[in-house]
Amino acid sequence: MRCEHMTKPFQFLVGYITKTLALAEMEVRKLRHDPTELITRVVQPVLWLLVFGEVMSKVRAIPTGSLTYIEFLTPGILAQSVLFVAIFYGIAVIWERDLGIVHKFLASPAPRSALVLGKALSAGIRGLSQALIIYLLAILIGVHLRLGVIEILGVLLLVILGAGVFSTLSLVIACLVKTRERFMGIGQLLTMPLFFASNALYPVSLMPAWLQAISGGNPLTYLVDALRFLMLPGYSPEFSLALDFVALLLAMAALVLIGARLYPRLAR
Repeated sequence: MRCEHMTKPFQFLVGYITKTLALAEMEVRKLRHDPTELITRVVQPVLWLLVFGEVMSKVRAIPTGSLTYIEFLTPGILAQSVLFVAIFYGIAVIWERDLGIVHKFLASPAPRSALVLGKALSAGIRGLSQALIIYLLAILIGVHLRLGVIEILGVLLLVILGAGVFSTLSLVIACLVKTRERFMGIGQLLTMPLFFASNALYPVSLMPAWLQAISGGNPLTYLVDALRFLMLPGYSPEFSLALDFVALLLAMAALVLIGARLYPRLAR
């Protein structure tokens, strides 16, 4: 009897993970049928690193310690790329609503949180292509990177987690506004403040006090800090790696819970 009680939670967990992975696999399959999306994503990080990064390296207006500015910027551009990929992910959910796919998902036995997590995981897998692009580009322009197995695995985990956070935030927005036009307006409104109110382009210590307070509540700040620690030799994190991961995990958990509550409203 006791064994049966112990196996029920285990069976639920296995089923939950299976349903989450099944939805993520379905979403990733779309990317395989449209590889041009990966090619278009190369343009933005190239412009930021080769144009903005090189110019600011010559100016030397931002103190970055022992790092060159292009080295300091590289993890920030990876985080920015993850943000830009994930923050508009919710528009796909609105398309699914219009095509009747959301109703099919809601009629399935999968828990609502598994549906949200599956979409977050698929956004994270899409974000991995950005990590590959940034690493290759950084090596080509001479950025010194930590290339140990543990560090690279940590970066990949952070990319998936960061993309999950922002794609889930995107899904929550999509559930609230319900139309593509409103969603695009709000998505564009959020993207730049999230980016500039983070440490992607400059250290938190250079910000005025009010912006530092906003930056402290911005998940992108913690993503950038952790990426810099894992990617750059000799970088001292502004917070700590443990705090960075905890902040991202808490943001992810909160957004998944909110998204699971709101997701059925999208179908109405």
